[in-house]
Amino acid sequence: MSKRKPHNMRARLERTCRALVSANHAAVVNIDPSGQQVLINWKNLKQIRVRQVVDAVCDIPHRWTIYLSVMCIGAGGEEYCKSIEVAPQGNYLASHLTDVIEATYTDLRGQCNPNHAVASGWIAIPADMTLDEAQAAKVFKAVGAWNQQRAA
Repeated sequence: MSKRKPHNMRARLERTCRALVSANHAAVVNIDPSGQQVLINWKNLKQIRVRQVVDAVCDIPHRWTIYLSVMCIGAGGEEYCKSIEVAPQGNYLASHLTDVIEATYTDLRGQCNPNHAVASGWIAIPADMTLDEAQAAKVFKAVGAWNQQRAA
């Protein structure tokens, strides 16, 4: 007769937290130069203020998809974005993503015309998925990325 697996509370907690994050479609959005950082539902564009979801995003390692973008306004007044999507391999805590984000973020900002740059930001989704440009633009608009002061 085979023995049953022992009860693993940590694995059970991680599964519960990942299900909570997935059900709420959570995404961390950061906007510069204001430094605003919010947790938002990327499907219905409402801010998430539930403490359990915030803790589930921050305290449990996830497989992340990071969408980085620089919002610019051209000389003719047209709005455009330069964007890139990064998906680091493996599960990471939210606090360990800073190295990946900073390296890619500075390269992307360096490629843009500094006279056109209005704001820059990133969307980090704790799921293995891709975010299309239209959905990312909606998320950035909901957070107020286009209403920033011009970057120095």
